[in-house]
Amino acid sequence: MDQARPTIYDVAQRCGVAASTVSRTFSHPSRVNPATREKVRAAADAIGYLPRPLARAEAPGRARTITLVVTDIANPYYAPLIKAAQSQALEKDYTLALTDSDESPQVEVSNLRQLLATTSGAILATSRLSDDVIRQIAQHRALVIINREIDGIPSLVVDTAGGMRKAVRHLAAIGHRRIAYLSGPHNSWINSARWCAVQEESGALGLDAAFVGPHVPNLRGGHEAADALMLQHATAAIAYNDLIAIGALQRLQAAGVSVPADFSLIGCDDIFGADLTAPGLTTIAGPTERLGRSAVDALHAQLTQRTRVDSTLFDAHLVTRGSTAAPRHDN
Repeated sequence: MDQARPTIYDVAQRCGVAASTVSRTFSHPSRVNPATREKVRAAADAIGYLPRPLARAEAPGRARTITLVVTDIANPYYAPLIKAAQSQALEKDYTLALTDSDESPQVEVSNLRQLLATTSGAILATSRLSDDVIRQIAQHRALVIINREIDGIPSLVVDTAGGMRKAVRHLAAIGHRRIAYLSGPHNSWINSARWCAVQEESGALGLDAAFVGPHVPNLRGGHEAADALMLQHATAAIAYNDLIAIGALQRLQAAGVSVPADFSLIGCDDIFGADLTAPGLTTIAGPTERLGRSAVDALHAQLTQRTRVDSTLFDAHLVTRGSTAAPRHDN
């Protein structure tokens, strides 16, 4: 398998530079022209090359640091996950190194290259990296992924797709026939799973379901989603996450649309503040703290027992608040 891994020579051939330039890009980046450096890194990302420091075997017990990667540290969803992971890491005698990928696969892989050279393994939460790049990393370091499934890699997933089905059934039960899904990022595995669940459950219940997006998973994305939503004929929407739902709620109310009298909204994740909106946000909730603890346990098992924990699916449930109601008869 080692022979199949991309080398510096493969990177050099792809971007038309010397192998020594590729080597310097990763070992002494300040000695490489910035434009060349970016070209080399782009080529490395494209073919899944990882620099040699990640391939060095660590002496047992040498490093007691693990890396946690989140997509946006400003998203309240991650706060309980990070705190639970850190608490469990300390319990297992690890230091937790946290990095924010800012929703960018380029930033994510760059940060991992730096951190994994000196840490034992990583937890990738809702990673934006390709399957191939994640598999390459897993060949060099113990790895656990959260809210993502890749064959052969321990995966911890909250069943928010099942939660989406519950949300669709809730809307159908109170009389909605035309709903929309406010999409998150196009490169999010869990976003695709959630939309498929909405689409399938809507079809099974005879509802019309429209895809609106993709959108960045924050309040600004919610504002943009609401603007697009007002061109639809839906009477309710289910959002990729609570931030998009709250942003949509703000924009709809600013436009004079009453929630839930004129329109119903459902979010996902049950973040801090979801119950503080007016009205409170109906949303899909999962055991976020348990997810953080379990991810550290799964990584610890790889590092100490050299075994990979089976992938785990955690239940999700619908929390009903004031943002959903029966549609107006004149809709």
